[in-house]
Amino acid sequence: MFVNAIQEVAGFTRAIHSISRNFGSTQVQKGSATLFFVNQEGYALTCKHVAQWITQADHINHRYANFQSQSKDLGGGQRNALAKKLGLNSDQTVEMRITFVDCVDKISTLKFHLHPTYDLALIKFEGFDKTLFPNTPIFLKDESSIQPGAMLCRLGFPFPEFSNFTLDQNSQTLVWTPEGNARSPRFPFEGMLTRFLGDKTGIIHGMELSTPGLRGQSGGPLFDAQGRILGMQSRTKHLHLGFDIEEKAIIAHGKAKKVNDYAFIHLGECIHVSVIKEFMTQHGVSFQTE
Repeated sequence: MFVNAIQEVAGFTRAIHSISRNFGSTQVQKGSATLFFVNQEGYALTCKHVAQWITQADHINHRYANFQSQSKDLGGGQRNALAKKLGLNSDQTVEMRITFVDCVDKISTLKFHLHPTYDLALIKFEGFDKTLFPNTPIFLKDESSIQPGAMLCRLGFPFPEFSNFTLDQNSQTLVWTPEGNARSPRFPFEGMLTRFLGDKTGIIHGMELSTPGLRGQSGGPLFDAQGRILGMQSRTKHLHLGFDIEEKAIIAHGKAKKVNDYAFIHLGECIHVSVIKEFMTQHGVSFQTE
């Protein structure tokens, strides 16, 4: 049903990869999110919470660089005192490096436009000579044609499998490397449109799907079987079903046990295409509709 649409949408949907670690730890944590380009001028859409996650990396890394600079000639006790002064501890992220996979050939700056109300952001890539995405999306023109019961699909990068990084032992910093796998496989996830999401005035701003949006799919496009963009994955909510089981006696692996289970349904929430188109128009961003 979505085979051709996925191939089309994959052309402009890209992964955001991150590596991070806590203060004093050598364990590297991998993360991912999604964006999709809307034109060849370097404008892309993602979630506001993803954009805020990207921008906080500079603050985190600056604080760690400040610690390294001040502590290079200090002993253990003095280093610990400095770390405490700067607010660094083992529960806090001390480094975060972010890379944009197969987006443009080079980046001088990034500009962010955050929606004042909804989980939506525009990113403007600047300083590139060549884009690395072959096509751009077509946004649904007739919004009234979207109705509950429609089967839709999301595309993103929820399972980070990249390995092109290391903790440099000399500088004690995280670095991206030419070795290792630089990409993660894209992951499509279908769902039925169940309900529209609106504010107190009745204005529709989102859509609810019968399946969850997975971690790492935030910022990924929502599209129909023709590949037209209907929205963007934003968040997942968890509704209690009330089918609770407590102290239920069962036989598992040949042994009698008592189990508890509290059932929830996990529903994806997407930003509505009308909000996206209005936001792009306000910022003078060109896009195609059909």
